[in-house]
Amino acid sequence: MGMAAGAGSEQGCVPGFEAWWELTSDGSREPGRSVAELQLEEVRHGTGCWALSHRPLAAPQRDCGPKDRISQDQIHHEVQDYYGIELQKSEDLKTNACITPARPVPKAVRDALQHVHEEVVARYYGCGLAIPECLASCRVLDLGSGSGRDCYVLSQLVGEQGHVTGIDMTKEQVEVAKKHIAYHMEKFGYQKPNVDFLQGYIENLGDVGLADESYDVVISNCVINLTPDKRAVLREAYRVLKPGGEMYFSDVYANQHLSEAVRKHRLLWGECLAGALFWGDLYSIAKEVGFSPPCLVTASPISVGNKELEAIIGDCCFVSATFRLFKVPESSQAGPGQVIYNGGIVGHEQELVFDANFTFKVRGGTFGLPRMALWKVQEGDVVDVDAEMAAILRSSRFAEEFLIRAGGNDAAAPQGCCPGKMKEKICDPFLLLEQRATPAPACGAARTCGAQGCC
Repeated sequence: MGMAAGAGSEQGCVPGFEAWWELTSDGSREPGRSVAELQLEEVRHGTGCWALSHRPLAAPQRDCGPKDRISQDQIHHEVQDYYGIELQKSEDLKTNACITPARPVPKAVRDALQHVHEEVVARYYGCGLAIPECLASCRVLDLGSGSGRDCYVLSQLVGEQGHVTGIDMTKEQVEVAKKHIAYHMEKFGYQKPNVDFLQGYIENLGDVGLADESYDVVISNCVINLTPDKRAVLREAYRVLKPGGEMYFSDVYANQHLSEAVRKHRLLWGECLAGALFWGDLYSIAKEVGFSPPCLVTASPISVGNKELEAIIGDCCFVSATFRLFKVPESSQAGPGQVIYNGGIVGHEQELVFDANFTFKVRGGTFGLPRMALWKVQEGDVVDVDAEMAAILRSSRFAEEFLIRAGGNDAAAPQGCCPGKMKEKICDPFLLLEQRATPAPACGAARTCGAQGCC
């Protein structure tokens, strides 16, 4: 099957809703499946988090014709006006999509936030706090840095030997961020600035001179949903990351593909909802770009609280979720492994919550097992991890924090509390919320099922 010239792939259609045309025997065209449907069908043939067949796809079969188009320029313009002119503080937002908290903030990050200028904090509109661990001396790029709040926190965490670059398309936000560079460098006791801010589009990082393989970590905080071309954003992030680098980002996701009414609504674009990606599409886009399968870190529900907007949204649900993607070199992609965390990451000396599936502890406890199905292990035990996690730990900045050796059973990680019973990785942020809302079943001695049962 091919795509006819001038069909739904034309520039200006919101990505994910392009329609393919199938040629019939008489040469006429009839609507085929959407790009999103075809991509998810492809990943269903994979394994682990690439396989998303447990949740049915309900993509609209439609063509982005001229009357339906929302141009990229129009979206950029509307978002720039909304964040540069209409919004002056966080309280001006109409939903909690851009202020939804994520997991508890580490002490080092809380302390760093105390040193950020009040104007910078007031003009912050992110969802949660997209700041990963183990950042000393790293080069970090913040996509959609806004007023620079996260950049100034990162400036303290990477230290004077590291560097932070923030890029944002909104002139007013970039001006706020730049205005306070000298204030923060003096506050941090740095001899020279380790942060800079650029005005530009995160879909085209080359336009502002960002070179290939120049950053250790790319972060983004509730911004990718504001861009019309999500694939271009992930493609550019992959390009500028060094081998083994990480993209760590919070964003808004939907439990279904959005209706035309939602995707065309100006206020919902500014509120981070109209551009929300169907969560399953992230996995297909990441694979297409070259990233390892996304690691779901955390998820928080989003409430609209506005009856007019609720009527437009209908039965669609939204969530703020954090994912981590890694640029794993082919040389690191081997088999499963066995690992032990050494507790060397500042602020995570006893426990490293890597994502929703893996928590690593130093002494006993939940050693590398799914957070939803943990059991007690003895001090000094090694933990089996699958090939995906082994490759991530082996190739990334986390390598020095783990003792990693080949071996283990790829099918044994992650697993449930009963011997021989495998537990699937949690990939769906909505499923994660459901599971966290339901008490985990009790297990008896020696990992046997308790009264409620767990198998």
